[in-house]
Amino acid sequence: MSPRLRFRHPWLPAVLACGLLFAAGLVRAASDEPGDAAPAPAEKVPTLAEALDLPSIPNARCLKCHNDEDEKTSERDDGTIVDIYVDRERFEHSVHGKQPCVGCHNTVKKAIHEIPLPKSIGCVACHLKTAELQYGSTDPEYRRLDVVLSQIDGYMASVHARPNLLDQSKTNATCYDCHDGHNIGTVGSAARAEHRSRIHEVCGRCHEEQKDHYAKSVHGIAVIEKQNAGSAICSDCHTPHNIDSPDRTKVKLTITENCGSCHQKQVETYEKSYHGQVVRLGYTHTAKCYDCHGSHGIMDVDDPASKVHPNNRLETCRQCHEGAPEGFLGFHAHGDANDFENYPEMWIAARFMEVLIIGVFLFFWTHMLLWIYREWRERKEGKGYRLDPDNPPQVYFRRFSGGWRLAHGVLAIAVMTLVLTGTAVLFAEQAWAQYVMNLLGGPKVAAVIHRVAAVTFATVFFGHLIVVILNIARAGKGFRWFGPTSMVPNWQDIRDIGAMFKWFLGMAPRPKFDRWSYWEKFDYWAPFWGMMIIGLSGLMLWFPTVTASFLPGWVFNIATIVHAEEAILAAVFLFTVHYFNVHFRPEKWPMDIVMATGAVPLEEFKHEHALEYERLKASGELEKYLIKPPTERARQAGRKVTGWMIVIGLILAGLVLKGYFDVLSGH
Repeated sequence: MSPRLRFRHPWLPAVLACGLLFAAGLVRAASDEPGDAAPAPAEKVPTLAEALDLPSIPNARCLKCHNDEDEKTSERDDGTIVDIYVDRERFEHSVHGKQPCVGCHNTVKKAIHEIPLPKSIGCVACHLKTAELQYGSTDPEYRRLDVVLSQIDGYMASVHARPNLLDQSKTNATCYDCHDGHNIGTVGSAARAEHRSRIHEVCGRCHEEQKDHYAKSVHGIAVIEKQNAGSAICSDCHTPHNIDSPDRTKVKLTITENCGSCHQKQVETYEKSYHGQVVRLGYTHTAKCYDCHGSHGIMDVDDPASKVHPNNRLETCRQCHEGAPEGFLGFHAHGDANDFENYPEMWIAARFMEVLIIGVFLFFWTHMLLWIYREWRERKEGKGYRLDPDNPPQVYFRRFSGGWRLAHGVLAIAVMTLVLTGTAVLFAEQAWAQYVMNLLGGPKVAAVIHRVAAVTFATVFFGHLIVVILNIARAGKGFRWFGPTSMVPNWQDIRDIGAMFKWFLGMAPRPKFDRWSYWEKFDYWAPFWGMMIIGLSGLMLWFPTVTASFLPGWVFNIATIVHAEEAILAAVFLFTVHYFNVHFRPEKWPMDIVMATGAVPLEEFKHEHALEYERLKASGELEKYLIKPPTERARQAGRKVTGWMIVIGLILAGLVLKGYFDVLSGH
């Protein structure tokens, strides 16, 4: 056994024990939460009755008369029958159950009161005063006062709080016109559920015609006959307190949005249509949910009385599209491009465009990155073309005439306008889209601008075709379709692509090009594809009645998909790939102003188009293309115009890419 522990000083154990007790006390004090201490008694907040010094009349005394089953009504001197009955049990379980009767009926001074009662305090004033008295109170009874105050704000701004047109001394509806002041159920209570199930009767006291329509509707039958508490009631669509006239734009938008509370999938597909997109931008002069399906008398789609039943759908479309042919019936109002089973044509069109977009950008963005890498390497090695700022070139090569430069400028402005006005609708959920629409004057004005830009684009495009055809006719048999100056792709372009990639990878020298490189030809022919896809689909959507006269309605769904996706492809390609090829390559950075001045330094031309230079020099034609340098004023103007075009294009590309990736990510 170990020897027993002995202390040298006999008082040491007592000191150690005291120290341990003191340390334990410190630890306990440090670990105690502030809330562990007994709270100080809260200062009692006066009730409304106490604050207003109302008479102390117990509720039981009031209910002695007003809870009398044998006397539920009273007749006034003018013959008016007034309901005076209060169900004691319901009242005591309501949100007002603990409030004194005289809190609301504050003109009552004694139990046996005068008849009729003078006007007493209103609900709004009562709740505002109560909120003032209970501000900062922790009493759970008043935890929902903030909600009530927000409801009051909504009511005060609503159509119900406005003066009645027939009697301006009264409002259109008061709180107690809609709520039973003696039986307002607490949240989740049976009384609250009961009130919801008969809200159509409450609203129907004033809106009798709407109530009758609702009772026969798919919503009304579900609520009234099938006791389905989840089906739509008046306040689900119109909102309960801040209700306003359905003629107002804000209300139309709210009702359309509220449909999505139950019909989420349908609203999602609706918002992908042109109708839904412009509604999201705040424009209501287009088809909304209730325009097609009806409002109070809405029926099930399969009901022969439904506005969207196949037998009635065409007439519904003709409400907006006068003279709409039967082709409209094939349009999928809620078509889903991700649902192959029900909408295979939409699914195929969407997947084709996705593959096209991915393929184009996979190739050209890879092409861009490799080009940047190779030029960076060659610059480090002192190779490639560089403009010497200390020795500006004295001889320039005229590459583009004034007519072509003007056409290019008009085309560029038209394209940018189309991108701005079109993608603002396509990505209507984006904050910038709403800003752009407001700036342009709304979707209706933007649509006009969009179509003017489209006509401008088409005019330049077809004008160019006419000039090309005339040039071919003028050349006659001497025209070489695959010659060195032709824009027609040929096998040499394929070989040049391979040679360019070898140069990218350092496996061969940079290939030489004639008048047009393969990427310039691609830039040239891209608008032909775009004109065919975007132009034709745009015309179909612009003139739907004509289109549906000879094509099925689902063509509109396809046209909407390809018009949007091809526009995204064109915009992003132009403002990334085309800008890189022309402006952002290390040899061209920060910009190339050839389209502004029409000319490039001769040395740069020799580097970029060596084969054309050699051919022109050998034929003796080079001299007629050589000109003096553009004036400094012309170069400055060219830099300003080109710079602004680049900035605007990059902004548009950023907006389009943000919208596109937000859609892909589900934001």
